Amino acid sequence: MKNLARPLTAAALFAALALTACSAPEAGSAPSSSAPATATATATPSKSSGPYGDFPSAAEACTTISQQATGASLFPLSAAQGKTAELEQLKAELSETAERVPDELKADFANLNDVAVAGLSDQTVYSSGKFDAAMTPVTAWLAANCK
Repeated sequence: MKNLARPLTAAALFAALALTACSAPEAGSAPSSSAPATATATATPSKSSGPYGDFPSAAEACTTISQQATGASLFPLSAAQGKTAELEQLKAELSETAERVPDELKADFANLNDVAVAGLSDQTVYSSGKFDAAMTPVTAWLAANCK
């Protein structure tokens, strides 16, 4: 039980951080472009076409990205509860969101996706700080672009 408590504590912390960073931008404001693009040659071809990726508005991009990042932090809880069908749906939604995020977030969100899924079979992802490190650029993007 103690091994499960640490990831769940980290998940709760990231859930709170992601939710507090998710308020819609002011009307007429554009997303910040201060973060450098981090897409790599190994990233999947970009499905995104606008400043908010494949989302029609900043509000929808911010809400979905925040919800999905929070959901990724809760993967261990769903796994521990044996909710296999729910977990598979959460994984599919996270992968879909990774394809829809703005180009500047694409590589970081894909990394978060990979780390979260790896954490299902390797709990050290959470105790070693790998999940924290993968979540950091996503929460930074949310803080910079979703005010």
